[in-house]
Amino acid sequence: MSDALRQGLRSTTERARGLSGVFQGFKDFVSRGNAVELAVGVVIGAAFGAVVAAVQAGLIGPLIAMIFGKPDISNLWVISGRNDAEINVGVILDALLQFLITAAAVYFVIVLPLNKLAERRKRGIEAEPARPSEDILLLQEIRDLLAARQGATPPPAPGTPPADSGPGAHAAPQPPL
Repeated sequence: MSDALRQGLRSTTERARGLSGVFQGFKDFVSRGNAVELAVGVVIGAAFGAVVAAVQAGLIGPLIAMIFGKPDISNLWVISGRNDAEINVGVILDALLQFLITAAAVYFVIVLPLNKLAERRKRGIEAEPARPSEDILLLQEIRDLLAARQGATPPPAPGTPPADSGPGAHAAPQPPL
């Protein structure tokens, strides 16, 4: 074989090894759980966006139409200039109004109720969430041991104690099989 062919095969093999490392990193990233939580957040956010859009179209738009005569204010204030240039202040005001409506909806529907719940829990009115059952804790411990064996430490599930404080935490670690 020629040196050029050998060098080409060697670089292709090295790239293939590097690619498998990239895929392994991607697999570790996806299985960590953060990507799944992020995906759930995006889906819920999109659904909430649809609710806010419906409130805008069914309530806020008609209120604006009652005040300004049109359901949106995007063409409310247009300043004409030279060379057919237009400054459309109404578009900016409409975007600001949409932002304020969305921010108000998020605050009053999500943030405020969660703050009230946290306040009630702090005062003892609302009970804290129940501790996971023993079988769930045991399954989490098994999951953590398997992940440690593979070299990755999974994040603890929300509201659960760290893996070293669960049942059997006082037992000596088992050597890998």
